[in-house]
Amino acid sequence: MRAARSSAVTAIAAVASLAAVSGCAEKSDAKGSDAIRITASDDACEVSRTTFPAGHVKLAVENKGSKVTEVYVYAPGDRIVTERENIGSGLKANITAEIKAGTYEIACKPGMKGHGIRQKITVTGGKTAKRNPKLDKAVADYRAYVQAQADETLPKVQEFVDAIKKGDLEAAKKAYAPSRVGWERTEPVAESFGDIDPKVDLREDGLAKGQKWTGWHRLEKSLWKAKKITAEDKKLADQLVKDLKDWQKRVGTADITPTGMANGAKELLDEVQTGKVTGEEERYSHTDLVDFEGNVDGAEKSYQLLEPVAAQNDPALTKDLDKRFAAVKKLLDTYREGDGFVSYDTVGQAKRKELSDAVNALAEPLSKLAAAVAK
Repeated sequence: MRAARSSAVTAIAAVASLAAVSGCAEKSDAKGSDAIRITASDDACEVSRTTFPAGHVKLAVENKGSKVTEVYVYAPGDRIVTERENIGSGLKANITAEIKAGTYEIACKPGMKGHGIRQKITVTGGKTAKRNPKLDKAVADYRAYVQAQADETLPKVQEFVDAIKKGDLEAAKKAYAPSRVGWERTEPVAESFGDIDPKVDLREDGLAKGQKWTGWHRLEKSLWKAKKITAEDKKLADQLVKDLKDWQKRVGTADITPTGMANGAKELLDEVQTGKVTGEEERYSHTDLVDFEGNVDGAEKSYQLLEPVAAQNDPALTKDLDKRFAAVKKLLDTYREGDGFVSYDTVGQAKRKELSDAVNALAEPLSKLAAAVAK
């Protein structure tokens, strides 16, 4: 969940260092005339051109502020078209995205929180991006994957909710983490709608003023911290099913592109770095490693579907990504226990830094995948 960032930034510093977080951004010196330059600072978001043609768009971001920032391209309704998180102070990052004609907003978010500093942009009718048929297949296969993840999630959520409604605390705890796996694998697609994620996956410190807290983490707090199930919790459980059925119904309509898949894979690694490695995501249940695996699985799925084209265009990149994915998964395997993972509160700071370094080593080359498939 991306909404709660302020505490996550502080927590990351305790795990690794700001330099490690900043490393998630691609160190880029892109100065191509075809790139839209975005200069982010603590109080501004400057865009070199506010009108440009549709197609494969290159964004060259530079963070001149003192805070870690993130950059979003929003369609109307705050639907996320593309984004890049964890761009450290003084660093640059390249984003390649396929953007259709229309009106959008570019947002820079110093401190990685809030509504962001926004600039309106207009994308005019341009040439339709010529696409390798293999990429059309990748998109179709990924669309089937995200739908399958949603379809498989609902029965697991129902099991979790049924336990809550029966007042069975231990059964609800056991069902909690498995109910989240499909969501974690496909989170960028769910978040692209803008309105579902805050209902189901928001942490308490991410609440806007006056916003009611609903979803998994609200129930997580009741189960592990309050250690009791209330009548209100039972109502919230029903609401969770309702909201996730909305996600299940809508996920097949998501706007999916090859570059969107690639950028989504990078976003999932950012999720690991800013929420799972720090212990922020599952602060009461300490089931962070289950979410960690879900994010990595989802990122790897996108990569595997795009790999046939990426390997043609940039074989050195895919060779590196194969090695980096294997390293992260091998390290994660050392924390397995029974059918799941050890409780994350038993993982010390040195081990958390080891996980952070492995994720960071994967995230850097993964940030180049979109450019590789867009060649």
